[in-house]
Amino acid sequence: MQKTVLITGATAGFGQAMARRYAAEGWKIVITGRRTERLEALQSELAPAPVHTLCFDVQDKSAIDDALAGLPDEFAKIDVLVNNAGLALGLDPAQSCDLDDWETMIDTNIKGLLYMTRAILPGMIKRKRGHVVNLGSVAGTYPYPGGNCYGGTKAFVNHFSKNLIADLLGTPIRVTNIEPGLCESEFSIVRFGGDADKAAGVYEGTEPILPDDIAEIVYWTTALPPHININSLEVMPVDQGFSPFAINRK
Repeated sequence: MQKTVLITGATAGFGQAMARRYAAEGWKIVITGRRTERLEALQSELAPAPVHTLCFDVQDKSAIDDALAGLPDEFAKIDVLVNNAGLALGLDPAQSCDLDDWETMIDTNIKGLLYMTRAILPGMIKRKRGHVVNLGSVAGTYPYPGGNCYGGTKAFVNHFSKNLIADLLGTPIRVTNIEPGLCESEFSIVRFGGDADKAAGVYEGTEPILPDDIAEIVYWTTALPPHININSLEVMPVDQGFSPFAINRK
């Protein structure tokens, strides 16, 4: 049976790489994002793989519901939902950050993930098959200066994923939280408001994780035998480690 994967945030980075990985394995693919031209370009690139595009913002629940209701029959039975859409904005401390940035991160990283999950889960349960993959972050476990709201949203993803597993006990539905560390993509460009030089500085002198690496990991978790669930998977490049506790000495 040809399976179907729905990937949010597929216009760049992880999402694009995941779409390519699943296409290589012959899956049907639904890609979503806010930029129509990028979705169409990826659809053309992946041809003749069966790809359907949905252009909407995951912050908009009504747009999600309308888009999913309009899925053609051949793409409507979602086997894997990858909640990939998300972002970080800014690195300012909590006392001086832009509150609008916080709200955008909450609306995208938390509420968008909730909207998508709640929309797709009932169909998975009815069909007695499915896998929800959430893209978290090591920032959800390990705090760092300026991580404030972003880290908080990814901590939510971590705990929500575990609670989903608890709720779904007794069903065959799997849930996985993937928690990347330092990974080079458009992530830092978005975080720094389009400043490519500043973003490049984040990765200078390192060999970071790449989107293809995360795509391979996500695919692997969903390709395992159906009785196996990877609850969470934390992945960092060898160049990344843990800092000692910060101490302010007077």
